[in-house]
Amino acid sequence: MITIFINNKPIYLTNSIIDSCKNSRFDIKKIDLFKELNKLENGSLESLCLCADTVDELWVEFTKKFKKIDAAGGIVKNKNNEILCIFRNDKWDLPKGKVEKDEPYTIAAIREVEEETGVKKLSIIKELPKTYHIYQFKGEYVLKTTYWFLMSTLDDDMPVPQTEEGITHVEWISKNELPKITQNTYANIELLLKEFENQLFN
Repeated sequence: MITIFINNKPIYLTNSIIDSCKNSRFDIKKIDLFKELNKLENGSLESLCLCADTVDELWVEFTKKFKKIDAAGGIVKNKNNEILCIFRNDKWDLPKGKVEKDEPYTIAAIREVEEETGVKKLSIIKELPKTYHIYQFKGEYVLKTTYWFLMSTLDDDMPVPQTEEGITHVEWISKNELPKITQNTYANIELLLKEFENQLFN
């Protein structure tokens, strides 16, 4: 199953039945997808479940309907067992940004963390699951795939927010402080942090 978010509402691509969307389960070839996306955006639909024989087949059908953008970012741990979070547009987030042409995802992720937070001396520990979200830009629906990496740093300097990108502050967050992040963040970030909470703080 693949989960994609639009305005924090989930779209499930699956080949099985999900209890949470029994009343919004559709064959992607038989619906007006953008009409359903509009329902998710305006709040008249809470979730959307798209089904096919295989998820791979469904993903191909789904993605060809959108302009696609790749981004990369990181969950960064320091030696004090804290993770790096940014505050932008009145929500907590993780540092990430658009991948440049022909740029490897690992390089893009490190570059974006450095640019948005000022934190350096970064090392990638492992790749994490990708997240997906849809938004409108100039009247066109865009599907953004973000490639995430778990990182570590030995940098002791204070983080510096990239204010020109709308980041107002950067903080190192302990496990006890994590709820303040997950209560005011995007659904895909909340999902990622909760899934890997035990690995982040050990």
